[in-house]
Amino acid sequence: MAVMTSIQFRTAAESDAPLLAKSRYEFRSSLDQVVEGEEQFVERCAAWMRDRLRSGSSWKCWIAEHREEPVGNAWAQLIEKIPNPVWEAERYVYLTNFYVREQYRGRSIGSALLAVALAWGRARNAHAAILWPTQRSRSFYLRRGFSDAGEMVHLAFSTDADLGLRLRELQREAL
Repeated sequence: MAVMTSIQFRTAAESDAPLLAKSRYEFRSSLDQVVEGEEQFVERCAAWMRDRLRSGSSWKCWIAEHREEPVGNAWAQLIEKIPNPVWEAERYVYLTNFYVREQYRGRSIGSALLAVALAWGRARNAHAAILWPTQRSRSFYLRRGFSDAGEMVHLAFSTDADLGLRLRELQREAL
């Protein structure tokens, strides 16, 4: 595995939002059929990212660059749970949108981005890191000490009417 010594890592700024949104589109559109055009997505995503890259946000993003060209990025959010009187992790680093452009993979860039994100979490007293890997990236995380915990349980709220119906069902079940 060749290591690229010319790779630089930096913290993303608000001004990087359009660039990061384009990277997000490149990443996600390579995994599945898109349902939103690139221009509209990049505009919507850049606005979201700009808000999260502001000072004081619980989000952080790092960019890997080769000769000032972005070649990868990783996002992390510090998530806190309500304190618990038994041992259970209460502070998590949620890793997401972890992406290295295909032609730069296998050069330790992903490992370095992961190390930076995990160090950031440890410095904020996080107890664990969580993420939802793609099928392609699962082995990368397992080789770096992550446990395979399977899929997360979730409940999707598709419309306000669905939400109301589900809440009524839950209330009936609770009685």
